[in-house]
Amino acid sequence: MSETEKATFAAGCFWGVESAFRRVKGVILTQVGYTGGHHANPSYREVCTGFTGHAEALEILFDPAQVSYEQLLEVFWNEHDPTTLNRQGPDVGSQYRSVIFYHTPEQEAVARMSKERLQSSGRYHRPIVTEIVPAAEFYRAEEYHQQYFEKQGVFR
Repeated sequence: MSETEKATFAAGCFWGVESAFRRVKGVILTQVGYTGGHHANPSYREVCTGFTGHAEALEILFDPAQVSYEQLLEVFWNEHDPTTLNRQGPDVGSQYRSVIFYHTPEQEAVARMSKERLQSSGRYHRPIVTEIVPAAEFYRAEEYHQQYFEKQGVFR
């Protein structure tokens, strides 16, 4: 078995983001949760207040021999609007912000290049507000949030 790597993204409500990444060949494991804040072991209710500083996020374990980090970034960019600050669709608040949490200096470099390339592509008329920050403690969300769409029979 080849080595695995971890990737962490926040792109609005974590249900849809997780569903999209679960379909990517080379993604071994996904889990939704909270990261980027200052409150230990937050609950969903606490994160929803916006006072914990956490974002709803997705942690991915992937096989880089099957899918590159750059390919994962493409999925990330396509799954949300990276030009809206603290908002995705009807979901409003800092917990829905767009963030790439990098785990290695290589991931940071690839993420910054990817963001720059996307910004200069002309695809968006507004600036990309996605943060690129070091990965922080990840707190797994409550079980009913894990693979939520699959549990509800929703297949995107």
